[in-house]
Amino acid sequence: MADKLVWLWPALLAGLTGAMLGALFFGGLWWTVRHGASSRRPALWFFGSLVLRSALVLVGFYLVGAGQPARMALCLLGFLVARGAVLRATRLPNSVQALPVPAGPPCA
Repeated sequence: MADKLVWLWPALLAGLTGAMLGALFFGGLWWTVRHGASSRRPALWFFGSLVLRSALVLVGFYLVGAGQPARMALCLLGFLVARGAVLRATRLPNSVQALPVPAGPPCA
């Protein structure tokens, strides 16, 4: 029985690592948008955040995948699940209304 489940732990670990990488990537993106826009140098914040988050995820995927497509796919699946979780966690409450969109083009 244990011989048949030998694939379970690496698969579970790959998925959880992908979820952690996704939470760091998309949580970092949310933090950057919230704080970077109000800084004196927003371009530096956004570019630096993009490079750091992308490098972290690429190295993580490289290490977790280890040349095995199944592990890479499970890591990607965890990454996408984390995307949905971060979107849900950072959603604005329903009581906050969006700004109205103007009817015509701004230059008319």
